[in-house]
Amino acid sequence: MSAPLAAALLPLALLTPAAAPPTVPAAADDSPVSVVEADFDPATAFVPPTAISHAPDLVPYGSHVRVVVDRTLPGRTVLTLTATGLAPDHEFPAHLHTGSCGADPAASGPHYQDVADPVRPSTDPAFANDRNELRLTLRTDHRGDGSAAAAVSWQPRPGEARSLVLHAGTPAGPHGAGDRAACVKLEP
Repeated sequence: MSAPLAAALLPLALLTPAAAPPTVPAAADDSPVSVVEADFDPATAFVPPTAISHAPDLVPYGSHVRVVVDRTLPGRTVLTLTATGLAPDHEFPAHLHTGSCGADPAASGPHYQDVADPVRPSTDPAFANDRNELRLTLRTDHRGDGSAAAAVSWQPRPGEARSLVLHAGTPAGPHGAGDRAACVKLEP
């Protein structure tokens, strides 16, 4: 390598990589508690984001999310969702989903079900219910901050509950009630 080229590359070699958001995917290890914490970014970000906003008017870029999945008790899962900087005074229904987050909101797939409905989309109340799906509603205050928690008497099968989706929650406006406003990647 020539001396001028080596001198030009040396400053680049000394740069330290930017710190990534503290993220521990749910299936990365055998830990019974996993934490995913990230800022919401557009799906088109240069580095694939952990948290994607599909509706920046409801989930602005740079707003923050923290998801804690606690599986310390055998046969039980507690999920706690905390967010800051979202649309104020809003209700976001949230559910575990089977797919990973992507540029297309539908990439997150259907709701995760402990006993999967053989018919998709699942509308049968025997499968689509609070006992068979992990559901919660995040209600934000006047600043756009909020938290919610839900518990179920089962643990997701490894690799099958890959994301948590925040739905728009209201039929009025540009997003329908079932529209996916944001997605948080829980598993790779």
